[in-house]
Amino acid sequence: MGSIESDAETPRPTQEEVEAVMLATRVLIAVTAQSVASVEDRVTLPQLRVLVMIASRGPQNLASVAQALGVHPSNATRRCDRLVEAGLIHRSDDPADRRNLILRLTPSGRELVLQMTERRRAAIENVLAKMPASLRGDLVPALRAFAQAAGEVPPSEAWALGWTTDRPNGTPHHMPSGTTC
Repeated sequence: MGSIESDAETPRPTQEEVEAVMLATRVLIAVTAQSVASVEDRVTLPQLRVLVMIASRGPQNLASVAQALGVHPSNATRRCDRLVEAGLIHRSDDPADRRNLILRLTPSGRELVLQMTERRRAAIENVLAKMPASLRGDLVPALRAFAQAAGEVPPSEAWALGWTTDRPNGTPHHMPSGTTC
């Protein structure tokens, strides 16, 4: 996406515009919270972040997990140990460097991330289906412009917020590659 530059002559947003976005934000936060809650009986939010990162980026080593999460390597190790015990990730030696361990999602781990993502997508689809079709078309450019103006989270960092930037690695999915979840 190219950048959107603010024109000095562009009027400030109205209170009505700000309130409309605030209202939409509450809905989107609720949808996100509900999708995360759908898996909270199996993983904690910090563990979910690890799963979504691996789903988005592919196999990772412990050092990259710790760095991406901004935590000490021992904290990342404990999170990953619990995920291995739960059967959600598989840990193996890196054939290129046996000092490293490679973390991959298990089929159960992929299914958990997919379940959460699909629940979120379905909830958004249900909300959109209740809107007049003529207004939904206006939403796409408006929301893309809004995201761009906000300095949209780069796809490589979207996992930190609990969503994938594509389908979980190795998981068949009906969405085209590059579609944001």
